Amino acid sequence: MKAMVLAAGLGQRLRPMTDSLPKALIPVRGRPMIEYPLLLLSHYGIREIIINLHHLGEQIEEHLGDGKKLGLKISYSREEKLLDTGGGILKARSFLEDGTFIVINSDVLIDLSLNDLLAYHSEKKAAATLVLRPDPRADEYGPIEIAESGQIGRFLNWQLPNPPRGALRKLMFTGVQAMEPEVFEYMDGELTFGLTRTTYPKMLLRGEALYGLTFHGYWQDLGTPERIREAEEELSRGEVKLHYL
Repeated sequence: MKAMVLAAGLGQRLRPMTDSLPKALIPVRGRPMIEYPLLLLSHYGIREIIINLHHLGEQIEEHLGDGKKLGLKISYSREEKLLDTGGGILKARSFLEDGTFIVINSDVLIDLSLNDLLAYHSEKKAAATLVLRPDPRADEYGPIEIAESGQIGRFLNWQLPNPPRGALRKLMFTGVQAMEPEVFEYMDGELTFGLTRTTYPKMLLRGEALYGLTFHGYWQDLGTPERIREAEEELSRGEVKLHYL
């Protein structure tokens, strides 16, 4: 199995640090943040990984090289223009389209079993499975609503044509997802586009099997200095122990 780590962002919320250092290399308790998702993937035997690059991307490539020091085989997708999540994944299509693949953001800490994710994804025969979590800020960041079965019934402002019966639960995306190559069929006509704003709404309206795996374990966004500090304190105090380290 292959995976993609999204690392092309500008890291605007982390300025001035990201004026001279790409977001993915900002240290979190002495380790560049991108190494956490890479080590998670490696722990589950997923070693063929592509990373998209844009802002100061040459520094990421210089630091990680071909991935051997982490037991990985890393390729790079260089974006002269920032392509957003959907455009970035589409540019890496030739690397990813052989079968089921995982996409994970470089700026999240998550203590997730990828075996559980992939088993759920296979059981549901999903085109895409998003790892979701309960969060009181879901409305602020854009809620994804799922039925009791796990099927996504409403995605931001888009609703499944024949929504599942019963109440839907509002959850928030963690930045981790398992996908099938069929998602590429919904990525046409644009160069720069987002998965959540463009691709998944198209799939939802066509009735594709989109599912959400509800996750209750540790998760932390690393997009601001405050959240990095919070994660470092939790790790230092031993309140959080990531099983893949």
